Amino acid sequence: MGTKEATWSDFLAPRYWGIWLAIGLLRLISALPYPAGLRIGRTLGRTLHLLMKKRRHIARTNIAIAFPEEPEISQKKMVLDVFENNAIGLIETGWAYWKDPEFFRARTEFRNFELLEKQLEQGNGVILMGWHFSCLDLAGLLFSLRGHPCSTLYREHDNPMLEWFFTKGRQRFSYPVERQKTRQMLRAMRKNHCIWYAPDQDLGRKGTAFVPFFGFRAATTLATTKMHQLNLSPLVKLDCWRKADDSGYILEISQVDGFPSSSDENDALLINKAIEQGIRKAPTQYMWVHKRYKTAPTGQKNIYK
Repeated sequence: MGTKEATWSDFLAPRYWGIWLAIGLLRLISALPYPAGLRIGRTLGRTLHLLMKKRRHIARTNIAIAFPEEPEISQKKMVLDVFENNAIGLIETGWAYWKDPEFFRARTEFRNFELLEKQLEQGNGVILMGWHFSCLDLAGLLFSLRGHPCSTLYREHDNPMLEWFFTKGRQRFSYPVERQKTRQMLRAMRKNHCIWYAPDQDLGRKGTAFVPFFGFRAATTLATTKMHQLNLSPLVKLDCWRKADDSGYILEISQVDGFPSSSDENDALLINKAIEQGIRKAPTQYMWVHKRYKTAPTGQKNIYK
């Protein structure tokens, strides 16, 4: 397709029909009442827990590393909850793309946003550090209710139709920027945008440091420090989670104490600690089904085998 911007008509070939079916089902579920969406998400999660043996093993391994103090029976229950919450996250993605934002205004609690607004007064933009919680895209819609322009850094999807679908959906509440496009990022900072960014995934050995994450050394990107150095934009953290009684959501702003520090590696450690604190607010709403520790330090074996 070259430089031409993709449209829905580019994805009419039979190989995309399964994705269209999934999008159609998600659109229908998103139109149902809020409690029904949660119930469907939990049922889907329990089904996926039974069917997805490999992902279940990954989640069990991650939970055992992160919460060794929990007895085995509790860890197994946490894994089931992870699948349920991640499946609810699929429904929440549909709400983010299609549901009336005003539905969520009274159901969202905003904490410490005066800290964010104080940082924006400097005019250098803000690096809004998040993590891969299950309500990821919905958090973007909820954040937009505060009226702060936000550019979202993301990794381009391998499937062109999914790339089109997610980018189009996120344009409803943010300005998606592929993470390699540094100039676009810098322009957004200079416009005093918030730059949402999640440095909690394993991106391999290049440009990373092995620092503890829940007590286990994990490949952690050093890009956060580089982003700060582009425009001296301050770093704040955004945590978002669904309330335990399903009555709504909490968005909380906090500082990453000590950032920037004396070294990139120490910055990575500070960031991991800050993300860990956020995850502990709702541990099973994190995407533990991903291989957070897939890149092993030299001389150590792959823990997922």
